[in-house]
Amino acid sequence: MSDNVILEVNNLKKYFKTRSGMLHAVDDVSFTIERGKTLGIVGESGCGKTTTGRSILRLVEPTSGTVIFDGTDITKLSKRELRKKRQEMQLIFQDPFSSLNPKRTVCQTIEEVLKLTGEYKNSDERFHRVLEIMEMVGLDERLINAYPHEMDGGRRQRLGIGRALAMKPKFIVCDEPVSALDVSIQAQILNMLRSLQNELGLTYIFITHDLSVVNYISDDIAVMYLGRLIEKASTEELFRNPLHPYTKALLSALPVPSLHNRQKRILIKGEISSPIDPKPVCRFAARCDHCTEACLKGEPPLVEVSPNHFVSCFMVQPEQG
Repeated sequence: MSDNVILEVNNLKKYFKTRSGMLHAVDDVSFTIERGKTLGIVGESGCGKTTTGRSILRLVEPTSGTVIFDGTDITKLSKRELRKKRQEMQLIFQDPFSSLNPKRTVCQTIEEVLKLTGEYKNSDERFHRVLEIMEMVGLDERLINAYPHEMDGGRRQRLGIGRALAMKPKFIVCDEPVSALDVSIQAQILNMLRSLQNELGLTYIFITHDLSVVNYISDDIAVMYLGRLIEKASTEELFRNPLHPYTKALLSALPVPSLHNRQKRILIKGEISSPIDPKPVCRFAARCDHCTEACLKGEPPLVEVSPNHFVSCFMVQPEQG
C-alpha cells in the first residue's frame, strides 16, 4: 500500500441472515482513499452505503474482506487492539439527536470522550480542551451546560462532530451528516467540515444520497447499487463523463438552473432486484435499457477504463493502450 493511501478496502462483504436467505448488503467492494482526501459514496436507499461505512469501522463485523487502515488490517485486530485503534477512526451520525445522550450536557458529552483517551489527567485540563473543541466546531461557550433538547439540529450536529474530533482522529466516516438539516445549515456544516479537513489533515468517507452535496465536498465519488460498487472516479470526471447507465440516470435528475440548457431526464423503469441471494448477473440488468445477453450471464467486474475511472458494466471497455 502506498504511503499516501490511508485506507485500502479489499473485497469487503457484509451479509445478513434472514428467513428468506442471505441478504447481500455489501458485496465485494474495493477502493482506496488518499490521506487528506474525501471519498463520497452515493446511491439510493438500501444500496449499502451506511453498512459499508460501519463495516469499515467494524461497528458491524464484515463477513469477509480486508480493511487496511494506515498499514494495519483492522479486520484481524482483537477487541482490545481495535478499541485503541478506533481513536483514529470516528463516525459522525446522520441523526444528531438520537446519537446524543439526552441526560448529558455539551460539556459532559465531550468530556466523556476525553476521559477515555486518558490524555488529560484532571478536570481543569479536560475543561479547557472542551472549550477548544467547542470553538473549533462553532459552538458558543454559553452552551457548555446546554442539553441536546435545548439546541437546534445544526448545533446538535456540531456537538456530534466535536465529540468525534475529541479523539483526534485521522479518518472520519460521515454518515449523511447534513441530510436532517435545513439547506442553509447544511452549507454551514459542509464548510466547517472542509475547513476542519484542511486544518487537521482529516480524511473523510462522506455517505449521502444528495449529489449536489457530494459534488461540493468530495475529491472522488463511488456509486453503489444493491451492495455493489458500480462506478468510481474523481468528482470532476464523474460529473463530466458518467459511464454506467445508473450513474447517468442519477446525474440526469440534478436540477439545472437554466431555461436553455436543460438536460434530458433518464427515467429508470422496472423493479429493483432482490438483494437476498442475488443471481450472479448484473444487479442493474432488470432496470437497464441497454441490457444485453452478457449482462444476464455474469456480473461485470469493476475495471479501470481510464486513469482512476472504474466502471462495472459490459458496455464499457478499457481503453486500448
